[in-house]
Amino acid sequence: MNDRPVDIRDTDPDKYWETFAEKWTSLLTYRYLGRRWSSLDTGVEGSFMTLRHDMRNSTGGIMAAPLCVASPECGGFNDDLVVPNPLIASMQILDPAKDVRELMIIPDNLHTGRRLGFSRALVVDARDTDRVIAISTGVGLSLGEQPEGYQKIDNPPIDVVDSPDLPPLHQVFGASRVSTGVWEIPVLSAELASPDAALHIGPQHIVLEACANELATRLAGCELQIDDWYVMFVNRGKTGPFRTEGEAYAGADGKIGVRVSLVDHGNGGRVVSTCAATFHPAR
Repeated sequence: MNDRPVDIRDTDPDKYWETFAEKWTSLLTYRYLGRRWSSLDTGVEGSFMTLRHDMRNSTGGIMAAPLCVASPECGGFNDDLVVPNPLIASMQILDPAKDVRELMIIPDNLHTGRRLGFSRALVVDARDTDRVIAISTGVGLSLGEQPEGYQKIDNPPIDVVDSPDLPPLHQVFGASRVSTGVWEIPVLSAELASPDAALHIGPQHIVLEACANELATRLAGCELQIDDWYVMFVNRGKTGPFRTEGEAYAGADGKIGVRVSLVDHGNGGRVVSTCAATFHPAR
């Protein structure tokens, strides 16, 4: 994971979609977590993600990061027309989904303008679509138009076999704990970069949540379930290493609030993203 990514916008237009397919199939976020999206993947009708043990917390409840990867909220901007860039992701978790095996995403694009788009979705149990797991909303930005000739991608099958022994997501994505509240993703690699050569939203959600959960659990002194997750993507993560910094706050009725920022230490200490989260004692 030490190869440097190249911005797809600098690609020869004649090789653009070939390059896009290479980048998309090598991107760890979707290759490992297994989101299936009808607008991108051949042979898929709808939007789905199978849940595994590594997408859950210590009590079996759903984590926020997998939900945000399943429903990334790009404001209605699709990769066949523009280079999309999420700006805000907000997830309200209604159900810990301990017995849910597969998620289905029901999107609702509210308004897609020239540069900004606003979208929302329901994340539901694929076997019982009346069972709402989470409500997702967000804002996306277009970084520029794509050339013509888009074709859906034949993604390789997900080869991750579910098991209680699966490594935690932060470990798979190269993040490590430095000290309390400080987690680090190393120098940016192609495997963790979006097509525009910036740190992808997947590893950002994962490392932010790892830090937030540690800080909240340390303050509460008990196991927690996340309720609300709100992330603003402030700057493109260009270099790395990327480190978290954050703090936790005690609220009423056992609630814990946390805010965490992810900072690009290889690019002048710029804040890449920042999150706010609330937790309650797990039941």
